[in-house]
Amino acid sequence: MLASAEEVRARYEELREEVGPGVTVIAATKYVSLEDMAVLAEAGIEVVGENRAQDLEAKHAAYGHAFRWHFIGHLQSRKAKVVNDLCELVHSLDSESAAKRLEVPALVQVNLAGEETKSGVPPEDLSRFLELYAGVRGLSTMPPAASDPEDSRPLFRKLHVLAEEHGLHELSMGTSQDYKVAAEEGATYVRVGARLFNG
Repeated sequence: MLASAEEVRARYEELREEVGPGVTVIAATKYVSLEDMAVLAEAGIEVVGENRAQDLEAKHAAYGHAFRWHFIGHLQSRKAKVVNDLCELVHSLDSESAAKRLEVPALVQVNLAGEETKSGVPPEDLSRFLELYAGVRGLSTMPPAASDPEDSRPLFRKLHVLAEEHGLHELSMGTSQDYKVAAEEGATYVRVGARLFNG
């Protein structure tokens, strides 16, 4: 059950204060039902991030003007048209086929921890990958789940260095588990779900 609009609003304001004015808080809506999107609109959430193209279509059809829309899930090339039509930014570009079909600005997802189960471009392939798409604004990463937010710091720091090396200025990193550390290490976007909706 989603928290009330008042609770979500209070947590949203608290989060924004914690990360500072240079960081955009994105409400990750993967587990938010279509009906509950109304709570986010009432709470004053400005930017939402959706993981699945079909959910993006359904939620945008109902609440298109209530939010700015970002795509934060794995981007399949056949879903690029949906994302092009509905989103202002993609956080998860990592395939050549998607790059060929994408038309909106994007962040390249980098697999810094080398996890086989995670999507993302290996750091050593980043230079070559950046040549594929002119609309890249920055980088993103998803560190391994950890009980201590400090475990994510070295990877966030590494992503920041990589971005600087390539002249990129936008960084999407940090979730409910480690958004404060991400902000300290230069994140410009944090993607928060549970911390916002469940306390």
